[in-house]
Amino acid sequence: MGKIECHCAKCVVEEKICRQEDGKGPSFCPTKKEGSTIEDVLKRYDEDGIKEFARMASVQEGACYIERDAKPFVMIPTKSRVEELIEFSKRMGYKKLGLAFCGGLMLEASILAEILEKQGFEVISVSCKVGRIPKERIGIKEEEKVQIGVFESMCNPIAQAMILNQAKTDFNILLGLCLGHDSLFLKFVDGFTTVFAVKDRVTGHNPMAALYTSQTYYQRLKKLKIGEASDESKETINKNFHLSK
Repeated sequence: MGKIECHCAKCVVEEKICRQEDGKGPSFCPTKKEGSTIEDVLKRYDEDGIKEFARMASVQEGACYIERDAKPFVMIPTKSRVEELIEFSKRMGYKKLGLAFCGGLMLEASILAEILEKQGFEVISVSCKVGRIPKERIGIKEEEKVQIGVFESMCNPIAQAMILNQAKTDFNILLGLCLGHDSLFLKFVDGFTTVFAVKDRVTGHNPMAALYTSQTYYQRLKKLKIGEASDESKETINKNFHLSK
């Protein structure tokens, strides 16, 4: 197999071949170059448990807009993520939903669980701190803790996944797990999972905000090497953001 040259994020073609029958694509376009892979993928959509899920996901996509037959067509979305979650779960006939959430989002998790229960679902919810395992168990040093000098439970996404597996949930929901912990959950959970929200401690869990402002307030994302600050820079940051007791 040759080297894959796929850079869809860099495509500047307006009438894209992946969207229009008479569209065009750049030299690195996978719609043009990866025909054999796409043919193989189509077979997976015919598998039991996949075909209907994929069909309903597309049905749900269309149901999020109104006046879809208008000429000219203008996108008019009408449904929030939580409404989509409820509708899709009902379309699929799900009864038992799993909710794996960050312990720092206890309020949000309780609200979501209440809403889902009022909509007729059984909700099995598991906090990330389940098990009260000390962070030292995975090699975390004292200076690497969120709050130095006190006991901290490690986030336990594998346990969250295993508990939901044992509960035999129909569909699982991720709410605000830390970056990396969400990956571990997805690696070990059985069945399908959707992401309701991702963690972003600065933007109110809206990581797109940093992208929208990358030309202004977050221009450092393109101009500075993130994660490579000098010791002097770190000291300056710590000094500026120090909270006096």
